[in-house]
Amino acid sequence: MIVNDKHSVRREVRMRKKQFSNEELIEQSLPLIQCLLRHQHLKSAKTILLYNSLPDEVYTHDLIRRLHDEGKTILLPVVISDFEMELRFFKGFDSLVINHYGILEPTGEAFTGFSSIEFALIPGMAFDCENNRLGRGKGYYDHFLPLLKNAYKVGICFPFQFFQRIPTEVSDVKMDECIHTCD
Repeated sequence: MIVNDKHSVRREVRMRKKQFSNEELIEQSLPLIQCLLRHQHLKSAKTILLYNSLPDEVYTHDLIRRLHDEGKTILLPVVISDFEMELRFFKGFDSLVINHYGILEPTGEAFTGFSSIEFALIPGMAFDCENNRLGRGKGYYDHFLPLLKNAYKVGICFPFQFFQRIPTEVSDVKMDECIHTCD
């Protein structure tokens, strides 16, 4: 499916997501996360950027816990303004607080060693065959992704969020790869 404007893609994805309960989306997340856990770039990475999933995103809470328990350094984004986020260390789920969007975020000092991030798992509203990403529209990741110069960037989404082609702009940062199915 090819859609010509970002607003239409977001609207289409929101409609598709409504077809599933939170439990069904968690269940659909499992094979994607299992595929991700076999990924060589993730296995070899020591410092990893993840995201604490919202109910309508690929479920990452167990992934965060598992990789943290394996001794990996886990970073999570924290919303600091209407258009900005920063990274902080994940130190356990009991150290997280809920922000005004309902996202669990770590407390503590901001992490600024962006060049040490080896792997970044990036959510999105939609991805396409050319590894383009479309976010929710606030620009949090759009402002942040250019800082991740050394990270292998993987977009992850449900199959119904994957399009043949999505609208892009010159400033958009492509993913190195997108996981939407697991073969």
